[in-house]
Amino acid sequence: MKRETRSSTTHHAVSACLALLCVAEMASAHAWSLNITSGSRRLFLHVGNGALSGSAGTMNGTAGTSGAINLVEVSVPVALLGNGTALAMTSNSTQSTSLYGDGNNTCPTPASALMIGAGYRRNSGAANATLTVNSSTSLTNGSDTIPFTEISWTVSAPGSGVPNVIPAGTFNGGTQTLATVPGNTYLENCHTYSYANSAVRPAGTYNGRVTYTLSSP
Repeated sequence: MKRETRSSTTHHAVSACLALLCVAEMASAHAWSLNITSGSRRLFLHVGNGALSGSAGTMNGTAGTSGAINLVEVSVPVALLGNGTALAMTSNSTQSTSLYGDGNNTCPTPASALMIGAGYRRNSGAANATLTVNSSTSLTNGSDTIPFTEISWTVSAPGSGVPNVIPAGTFNGGTQTLATVPGNTYLENCHTYSYANSAVRPAGTYNGRVTYTLSSP
């Protein structure tokens, strides 16, 4: 999780990274859209493990950065290599409880998913923040590569009746917009990733990283 505020009045941005790992031997969807108290401009973004300082639901507190970059991975059995059967990916995240501050169990199985949240606080105006993800650099194993277009995700948030606030999708190998975050709003849900396994790849361990960014005018 990374969280940041800036004094500039022209642009605010904060980014968080997710490392993904593919190892080869060779949906209903819901989310939470929650209100936060207005105040001095602040962006808050977390991907997997993170922490929020300040009062519950207000995003008050000292700006800062905390939390490791979480890893999502899958091992492809030889018998299934490149057969087009999508394979579920696991996570090393342990974050199950909402960072909104109300103790909600948004992501009850973090070992198979990542909780992602994006919040935008402001005093006035009609500007929105934008959540994007960049997957332009492929997973690599020496000179061998796997494009991030092989990885997709579904979303969920037990108990929520607001579908697709941060929607399900597939990485596009570039920068894509995931959600618009209105002022004084916090969006959060749980993302479960899968590997398409659509082609036979040379044996090895493939590593890559995608970067989620929340920005506002």
